[in-house]
Amino acid sequence: MISTKGRYALRFMIDLAEQEQGRYVPLKDISARQEISKKYLEIIARDLVAGGLVTGASGKGGGYRLCRPPEAYTVYEILIQMEGTLSPVACLADGAAPCPRVAGCKTLPLWTGYDRLTRDYFSGVRLSDLVEKRR
Repeated sequence: MISTKGRYALRFMIDLAEQEQGRYVPLKDISARQEISKKYLEIIARDLVAGGLVTGASGKGGGYRLCRPPEAYTVYEILIQMEGTLSPVACLADGAAPCPRVAGCKTLPLWTGYDRLTRDYFSGVRLSDLVEKRR
């Protein structure tokens, strides 16, 4: 399941993509438009900055902006930055320790297929696609 943090990060990124490119957008403005608390958005913004997805500037004229054009972001990379993993089972998460049951696991093909569908679907949707759907 995708958490509130992941869903709100997508809303944050869509909001930035809808603004004039290259301009810093104040967090209070995003908070008001998205109806998300400024305090919670600060946490989300910090994680997005740490992941290199947005840049931030403080002071007058400060705020946040995208590092790349909206079409250069996938929903998958945004969600992974916020969620850590979207894998349905722990053994398929990136960096997971090898499962001692892998040789006899009857459900592994099921989970592997589901994991691939999720990854492929979210990797195929660009931030720009979400912006276009909202207009």
